[in-house]
Amino acid sequence: MAKETAAERLDVTPHEGTHDHAGHHLCMPEESRKRAARRLAIARGHLESIRRSLEDPDVYCVDVLRQLKAVQGALDGAASVVLRGHLEAHVATAATRGDEKELVDELMEVFKYT
Repeated sequence: MAKETAAERLDVTPHEGTHDHAGHHLCMPEESRKRAARRLAIARGHLESIRRSLEDPDVYCVDVLRQLKAVQGALDGAASVVLRGHLEAHVATAATRGDEKELVDELMEVFKYT
């Protein structure tokens, strides 16, 4: 079996059972999905580049740190796109459905460690 690369471990596909609420799904506009996917592809490329550069004994630590910050920026950008979609599609309409407490609790859990 081939070894999995760091980029391949960056699996952003939702897995069954990863959300708490049956019936909730990713319902953001197609353009937002594309923007998030593009940012994740950028992060994946940066991660692979960083991994390869660490095999070079002459790599400069600060260059690696810069690339790591670029990955963090790409991930933060993707998270912002997904969060905005969630806020617009689910949170803004929670009061009419009556599940605002559940959605607030869910988001508090997501951001608990940030």
